[in-house]
Amino acid sequence: MHTTDSKASHPFVGMWVTEDGYIRQELLPNGRYDEARGSKKNAYQGRYEITGNHIEYWDDTGFTADGEFVDDVLHHVGMRFHRE
Repeated sequence: MHTTDSKASHPFVGMWVTEDGYIRQELLPNGRYDEARGSKKNAYQGRYEITGNHIEYWDDTGFTADGEFVDDVLHHVGMRFHRE
């Protein structure tokens, strides 16, 4: 399985933002993510793994989710994130 833990230069690492700018999700090079919602920093934090164009999330509270990268857009739980 391909993970980002040792891939600091993975093409999907970086900041992803919803079209309205409300949700900002940073995919960190160490396989962790940090998500801000509105003015609330660190709303969600956890780990992620990327396999091909698919991303799996495990929030530190136990919540899980996934998404797909398509044409440099992250599709995640019904939202579209663009690279910042």
